[in-house]
Amino acid sequence: MPSPQQARAQASAITSGRAGAEAEATAPAPAPTSLLRALFDGPRLSPGQRRIAHYLIEHITEAAFLSITDLAERVGVSQPSVTRFATAMGFSGYPALRERLQSIALGALGSAPGAPAESRGNELQEAVDAEIANLENLRRDFADPDQVIETGRALSRSTPLTVLGLRISGALAEYFAYAARRIHPDVRLVTRGGSVAYDALLQSREAGGTWLLAFAMPRHAQETLTALRVARGAGLKVALITDLALGPVADEADVVFTTGTGSRLVFDSYAAPVLMSAALLQAMTDADPERTQARLEEYEQVAEQHQFFLKD
Repeated sequence: MPSPQQARAQASAITSGRAGAEAEATAPAPAPTSLLRALFDGPRLSPGQRRIAHYLIEHITEAAFLSITDLAERVGVSQPSVTRFATAMGFSGYPALRERLQSIALGALGSAPGAPAESRGNELQEAVDAEIANLENLRRDFADPDQVIETGRALSRSTPLTVLGLRISGALAEYFAYAARRIHPDVRLVTRGGSVAYDALLQSREAGGTWLLAFAMPRHAQETLTALRVARGAGLKVALITDLALGPVADEADVVFTTGTGSRLVFDSYAAPVLMSAALLQAMTDADPERTQARLEEYEQVAEQHQFFLKD
């Protein structure tokens, strides 16, 4: 049985998440790079581990027969890093991973000459394709916008409104806070964890705040989980934008918006989370149109007076 927190998170989650496996093409057999990408897409890999994965994809027919020492040297990582990569992929160690790679490589070497090239495109194009899939899932979620609208209204009423994003999630939090300050009178941004975050959350609640908007992108930080627990303990409700609908971080949220992240490159990309943020901002503007208009006009006057922007 799920815990009450899990049940609450599941009930209120918008679950676009990571796109499901695409329907297989009708080609006779997948190309080696397709097999490798399918193999590497499952686990959540660190940036260093993705470097290894990218090297294997680009040099499969040679890399599959390298020793662990040679592979580590080619990629520019340590031998223990290669071992950790293999175990992260679900193998008992590098020898088991190499055996799998060799079967893929031998299949590539044995394929008929002149076989048609993959139609999926190169690595960068596939990264774009993955983000398009994330956005398409988000579009399907937006067919029922009630949760976004209701949450936007709640965030709009919370004064102050606190926005939390630690580590890699800080950039998303800064984007949201920067825009929200144009339409909300008191937005407080928290991008540092530990006691700094705790002080900010407690002060926000004491000042009358009712909601916290938090971002939790992979790799999920322990300090984010702790901060959410502090916020809930202080009496703040939590709206969360993350890539996982279930788990300890989502369990601490009252509302969970799950959006897929792009994980094809060494570092994640965040097209869907940014659009999710913009949708919440739109809902906030619609929640109090008179305040929105007044604040935007006031800001434009200040921007014009101090020449914030270049003339077109």
